[in-house]
Amino acid sequence: MSLKIRLRRVGRKNQPSYRIVVADSRASREGNVVALLGHYSPRSKGPQYDVDVEKTRAWLAKGATPSETVVTLLKKAGCFAAPAAKEA
Repeated sequence: MSLKIRLRRVGRKNQPSYRIVVADSRASREGNVVALLGHYSPRSKGPQYDVDVEKTRAWLAKGATPSETVVTLLKKAGCFAAPAAKEA
């Protein structure tokens, strides 16, 4: 089973909102999901996305492949940056 990190559309007609999810690559856009990682609201005036960085890094380590749009969002959220060093 090949896993993808991709967007799942939710919201009303002409007011899209998306959830960032881990899903089987063969599942439909609104099909079953394995995990919910965050959300993206392209029409909002404030922060447009919210991503659980730790969960996302764990799924990337397990081999989940993000879509092109999700890669852009994850870069903005700092998921590909090196983890910050913890103070003692």
